Amino acid sequence: MDGMSEREYSSHSGLSRGAIQNAKRGGRLVFHADGSINAAASDVRRADTTDPDQQRRSLGGDAALPPSGSGGTDSYLKARTALTVYQAQERQLAIQKKKGTLVDRARAEALVFRLARQERDVWITWPARVAALMAAQVAAEVEKASGTPATIEAGIMQRVLERHVREQLEGLADLRVSLV
Repeated sequence: MDGMSEREYSSHSGLSRGAIQNAKRGGRLVFHADGSINAAASDVRRADTTDPDQQRRSLGGDAALPPSGSGGTDSYLKARTALTVYQAQERQLAIQKKKGTLVDRARAEALVFRLARQERDVWITWPARVAALMAAQVAAEVEKASGTPATIEAGIMQRVLERHVREQLEGLADLRVSLV
């Protein structure tokens, strides 16, 4: 017999006999012509084809693994950790979205823009609605203070109000909303 039996290889590798049989079925072992296990070649093949996470579980955690100089296990662990963190963040965002604490940025910006436009439109039409009323109130106040009849034209009052409202709105147009 050139190599080892399943029991001997189990003892050599530190794996259970069932794990050795699974590795045999999975093609992760190398055999000699007589059917015995080639330990050195099997160790290399198992290391290349077995998921490092599975190796760690079968050996009892991180402490049971020998430190590797290649960094392959470290990069696998980092990638696995990054994936787990990403999935947790994704779940947290989904929960926040369902609760209503998280909104779509493009939708929020569109809503703010629409509200600002509505507010601007209300202010632009305001002078036309109130000019006649304001002209009458100012004329009444002037008449009351001076005792002589006074007339203020509603058209003049409207033009003055429109000019001042537009100046105010131009100043507000420079404001930018930042949803960061």
